[in-house]
Amino acid sequence: MLKASADDALGDTGASSRALERALELAEPDGLLLPFLLHPAPDLLERHSRFRSTHASLISEIQDLLAGHAPAARSEDAEPLREPLSESELRVLRYLPTNLRGPEIAAELFVSQNTIRAHLRNIYAKLGVHSRTDAVNRARELGLLSPSLRKR
Repeated sequence: MLKASADDALGDTGASSRALERALELAEPDGLLLPFLLHPAPDLLERHSRFRSTHASLISEIQDLLAGHAPAARSEDAEPLREPLSESELRVLRYLPTNLRGPEIAAELFVSQNTIRAHLRNIYAKLGVHSRTDAVNRARELGLLSPSLRKR
């Protein structure tokens, strides 16, 4: 996060974006938020959220915390998965909270649309859901994605 802020201050937006994406990538599996709160960079996060980041929900959560909103509690009594998601399925899952459609996700991941469809079928089956919204909610419940702070 510090590298992203330093690169941004030096005007190197490409390096800043790469460093921030890497920081988000490292933080998301454990829901680590402290580095983003200790060294806040709301402008950098805002600019980065406009790009196609696989960490849109984490960025949103950080922005909400920086704005003073209380964090949402994760469900401790969520039933665990019988079969874990593969790394490829997790990569696809991280795009589900975004506004990207299947073909756009395929382009981002450099795979075919058929591959995305197959991963989505597997994700839905493993999560025990039938829709994208339900998959995102279940994944958040399991801690696979950052929880949403927005009330629906």
